Amino acid sequence: MAKDKEEKSMGKEILEWVRDIGIACLIALIILSLFKPIIIQQHSMEPNFYEGDYIITFKQAYRLSSPERGDIVVFHSDLKDDKGRDKNLIKRIIAMGGDTVEIIDGYVYVNGEKLDEPYVYEPGTSGYMEKTTVPEGMLFCCGDNREVSVDSRSSDVGFISEDDLLGKVILRLFPFNKIQTF
Repeated sequence: MAKDKEEKSMGKEILEWVRDIGIACLIALIILSLFKPIIIQQHSMEPNFYEGDYIITFKQAYRLSSPERGDIVVFHSDLKDDKGRDKNLIKRIIAMGGDTVEIIDGYVYVNGEKLDEPYVYEPGTSGYMEKTTVPEGMLFCCGDNREVSVDSRSSDVGFISEDDLLGKVILRLFPFNKIQTF
């Protein structure tokens, strides 16, 4: 009789473990469907993000709302890394579909108004860019470190399709002394 009771207790404990593991896996799947952790591997967003920073993106952000100027996003690009894989880039949204963008004397103008960009690494944006209109469903994105950023100013990247957005940066998790929400 004691043996039967012990076997029932062992079976109950195994079922509890299976249930707990199943719940943990379900929670992990839900979290991973909503959020994507990323380690920064470029210098284009300095001084706001450095190589090795660990960020969290909200993958469903643009299913709930539209992209906005100033959002920091991660998107798929056709650029290749050292191993020949497609690169995901992190940039800041400067303009959206229907906006006009131009660069004159180192300053970015959107819809004829000069942007106040306190987040850029060094004041001013090199180069000149004629006024261009961002197509609907597309974004014009730039890195905060404009001197080294390959972004929408480059024909290698160009306008970014809203469909290529992988997520909006919502949190820097590491380094711990720079934890910050966005």
